[in-house]
Amino acid sequence: MDERSSDFGERMKRLREQRGVALRDIAETTKISVSALEALERNDISRLPGGIFSRGFVRAYAEQIGADPEKAVREFIARFPHESVTDGSPQVTTTEVDTDPPAHAGRMIVIGVPVLLVVAALVVWAFASRP
Repeated sequence: MDERSSDFGERMKRLREQRGVALRDIAETTKISVSALEALERNDISRLPGGIFSRGFVRAYAEQIGADPEKAVREFIARFPHESVTDGSPQVTTTEVDTDPPAHAGRMIVIGVPVLLVVAALVVWAFASRP
C-alpha cells in the first residue's frame, strides 16, 4: 500500500486546510458532528457509525472540501477494508447495476399477483362462510 492510501485521514485534513475549510463549517452543512469529522481525519473509524453511514460521511466530507467524493470513498474502503466499513457495499460495479424499470415492474408483478390472489381468496371465503 502506498503512502497516499496509508494515511487517508491526514491527506483529507491537509486538503481541507489547503482549501481553507473549517471542520465546523463542514459539520454545519453536513449535520455530521465535529468529533466524527475529527475521528475521520485521525483514521479512527471506531468513532464512525460504520458501513454505508461511514462511507456517506466520507462522501459528504469530500464534497465539502472539493475532493472527488467517489474516489474518496474508494480510497477509504481500500484503506479500511474491515467489515465495519464495507458492510452494505455493493458487490457489483456501477456498470452492472440493473436500472431497467421493466425488470423491476416484472418482479413486482411476480410478487404482487400471488399476494392479491391469496387476499381475494380469503375475502371470498369469509363471505361464503357467513350464515
